Amino acid sequence: MLKGSAWMTVGSILSRILGALYIIPWRLILGASLFPLANSLYTQGYNIYSFALIVAVAGIPSAISKQVAHYNALNEYGVGVQIYKKGLSLAILMGIISALILWVAAPILTNGDKNVIPVIHSLAWAVLVIPTMSLTRGFFQGYNNMAPSAISQFVEQLARVIYMLLSAFLVLKVMHGSWVTAVSQSTFAACIGAIFGFLVLVWFYWKNRNYYQGLIKNSNNKLSVPTNQLYCEIISQATPFIILGAGVTIFSLIDQFTFFHIMRFATNFSEEVLQINYAIFAGNANKLTMIVVSLASSIGITVVPLLSEAFTKKNKKALKDSFSNALVLFEFVMIPASLGMAAIAGPLNRTFYGTANMDFSSNVLAFSSIESIPIGLFVVVAAIMQGVSQNKKAVKLFAYGTLAKFVTQYPLVYLFGAFGTLMSTMIGFFLATWLMIRALKHEFGIEKNMLQYESIQIIFYSIVMYFVALVSVYGLNWFFSLFTTPFSSIISLIVTGLASIFGAIVYAYFMLKTGLAEQVLGKRVGRLKAKFNIK
Repeated sequence: MLKGSAWMTVGSILSRILGALYIIPWRLILGASLFPLANSLYTQGYNIYSFALIVAVAGIPSAISKQVAHYNALNEYGVGVQIYKKGLSLAILMGIISALILWVAAPILTNGDKNVIPVIHSLAWAVLVIPTMSLTRGFFQGYNNMAPSAISQFVEQLARVIYMLLSAFLVLKVMHGSWVTAVSQSTFAACIGAIFGFLVLVWFYWKNRNYYQGLIKNSNNKLSVPTNQLYCEIISQATPFIILGAGVTIFSLIDQFTFFHIMRFATNFSEEVLQINYAIFAGNANKLTMIVVSLASSIGITVVPLLSEAFTKKNKKALKDSFSNALVLFEFVMIPASLGMAAIAGPLNRTFYGTANMDFSSNVLAFSSIESIPIGLFVVVAAIMQGVSQNKKAVKLFAYGTLAKFVTQYPLVYLFGAFGTLMSTMIGFFLATWLMIRALKHEFGIEKNMLQYESIQIIFYSIVMYFVALVSVYGLNWFFSLFTTPFSSIISLIVTGLASIFGAIVYAYFMLKTGLAEQVLGKRVGRLKAKFNIK
């Protein structure tokens, strides 16, 4: 699991970092006056696109990953290839249908802003291409081969960002065109990235085609699964993946289609102020916190085929070990990462978004960083539920969480504005995740005492790290204020980097000293303990 998670984590984090870094040059190209409006438009279009994409992909990649791992565990590699081919035809069909629906429905998805229409149209092209690419990633993951997916993900993001910045520069600075056109081209970049990402996967398969063909030849070849049964298996496995995979996006859409209405009723803010507030919590903060959530996604993607294999072989010990390892690895990585981002929220926000609405933006980012913990935990636990074929139960429990989000949304947004959306999201995901963990404990059993002991240590030392990083931020801001303004992008970047390093060193020291790092990451980490003479 650790090796697979490492590949997916590196690929996912690098992609997310690229997806956040682009905002700096993009903001400079657009200028201070256009950036808030462009960012809000971009975010609204992307939320709708994300949901359409999840429906288009239809959970098929994760379902393929699970089913391929299932048949591979039975030494029936040929059936796994059959499933991939049948899934491919489904993915192409779903891509075409979803892209057409997104294109035609664009005028009624605008939430009152006609500028959203060309943005949605530009994203429909990506919906056409991405399902095929995602499905192929699922095929590789079924072999527990995470490298192709990780590298493809990075190349996809790199190509997207390059096209995005070049097109925005050409439209605004060379052609002197509309900022709406610039945003539309920036969102069309998703299609360009998908094409490059898919080409990487094709290259990986072609390079290793003899290996895969050899596995098929040496299979048992005793199973012959009818075509209709293959389609039924794919669809039955894919449907829960659609709903659970869309979890974060569903909550984002609830925010998008309720925030403006509630705030218009509760306040006398202008439309421009509401657009800026929405962009700050749904766009700016979300781009950065999703870097942290991607850590959880990497663990979730890795754990599904491993759990499916153990479940198929009825290996209860492997199941319990996978449960415990996934949850401990999540805590080990996600809790310090989230608290660390909360500690450096001020300079981190200024690095990416400048000093406009500085205090409000920083506070939203800090709160969003904490919010990423229940979101990430939901991603991992939902993946565990699916890996052990508890799909229907997982969907039912997520529905309870979504209901909690709906019920608490209005009063919390009315009372706390943008922070209310974050609070209701935390409540919804906490409830859904708690119910799922309770169901897993009842059905399979988890090493409860071990998890509690490790959790207490990880949380305690993460809090220590948080205060070290926070004090470092205040200290460095004071130091730089003696010579210059501490709020410039360059100084904020330096403060962010140094405070992050100080916090990471403290956390790493305690993890090595207590032996938790070696327990979670493996015995090789023990060499660092000896190297730095930590006793």
